[in-house]
Amino acid sequence: QVQLVESGGGLVQAGGSLRLSCAASGGTFSRSVMGWFRQAPGKEREFVAAISWSGGRTDSIESVKGRFTISRDNAKNTVYLQMNSLKPEDTAVYYCAARNRYSFARGSYEYDSWGQGTQVTVSS
Repeated sequence: QVQLVESGGGLVQAGGSLRLSCAASGGTFSRSVMGWFRQAPGKEREFVAAISWSGGRTDSIESVKGRFTISRDNAKNTVYLQMNSLKPEDTAVYYCAARNRYSFARGSYEYDSWGQGTQVTVSS
């Protein structure tokens, strides 16, 4: 089972940027579709973005397109989420997840491994 650890969260002013990192160990990271999810207080966990095994394809929700970029470095066993032009509504705990299949998916139940989460707070 792959172990995932997120980092890079924090407090940032609206319009600012953060880069989240997810370090993987104990599994075949390069053979996993990697995703980012977020959960705001009182809301369900929401899919944000995913990236293919090679990094050649990505998927993301419309509300973050043009602002967030997902990437991966298989040599470092790490996936990133670069978040620019942050808005208060982006405030949430962000989770890294791994899916042990080739195809993309947006449902939480379709991912196999999860990190502990990292808090992102965007002030207005």
